[in-house]
Amino acid sequence: MTATAQKLHLDHLVSVEALSNEQVMQLIKRAQDFKNGEVYTPSEKKYAVNLFFENSTRTHKSFEMAQKKMGIDLIDFEVATSSVSKGETLYDTVLTMSALGVDVAVIRHGEEDYYKSLIESTGIHLAIVNGGDGSGQHPSQCLLDLMTIYEEFGHFEGLKVTIVGDLTHSRVANSNMQMLKRLGAEVFFSGPKEWFDDSYNEYGTYLPLDEAVEQSDVMMMLRIQHERHEYYGNFSQEKYLDMHGLTEERESRMLPHAIIMHPAPVNRDVELQDSLVECDRSRIVQQMANGVFTRMAILEAVLNK
Repeated sequence: MTATAQKLHLDHLVSVEALSNEQVMQLIKRAQDFKNGEVYTPSEKKYAVNLFFENSTRTHKSFEMAQKKMGIDLIDFEVATSSVSKGETLYDTVLTMSALGVDVAVIRHGEEDYYKSLIESTGIHLAIVNGGDGSGQHPSQCLLDLMTIYEEFGHFEGLKVTIVGDLTHSRVANSNMQMLKRLGAEVFFSGPKEWFDDSYNEYGTYLPLDEAVEQSDVMMMLRIQHERHEYYGNFSQEKYLDMHGLTEERESRMLPHAIIMHPAPVNRDVELQDSLVECDRSRIVQQMANGVFTRMAILEAVLNK
């Protein structure tokens, strides 16, 4: 078992931008502690609620698994049967949970930056963990991705990471491009040019996919987020895979040590060929497993405060 990482104390976790590089590494190493069998034992009863206003499998259930592993009592909440159907605002839902004695609320919401009014409120006295805000940020996904890369290479400095696909609509891409650059990785972008924005040049450069696969240490594929699209582009699924997806032929030209990542769910035979989802290079299942331990580290940090 590795030495226990220094425990972190956070008021909230809503964006990776709010974390220092040192805090990011503390969370990664604390997640590794949990993966290696470290146990969290709260000194008193702790309560959490998961408020998911958008559909989710991995993020929602991995937070739930993390909470159960940590002995945190989970307060049931379903949007369809709550007062949201009567017009209750997000603020009033969270205010209610705070008044009931909940310690931490994990929230996914379609509105970008929804958390600002919550963390600025003097009436809400619980920790906010952002489970995804619109096309804004996805800090826990970013941290589990970083953990997976760190497990593989032991460093970030000098690594070449290509983020491919639906960049415009991806909160995963927004979080990862910022942190990877800050930690010393060289970031590239690829995929449909209409989904690349010039603002991304602050973090990396656009590279044609057939060039990227031959020089990248990490190929990070993104899901096409159909639910956020007004414009789909002039391509079928088959055409997308051929033009912008990771095929077996492209995978054969990757560096021997290079790995494939994807936040999931995967649109099989769209972002990457079905046979590559669980191939030897793929770390997609490992990412999902690491999500539990990363979220344990996040929950511990906010509950410590």
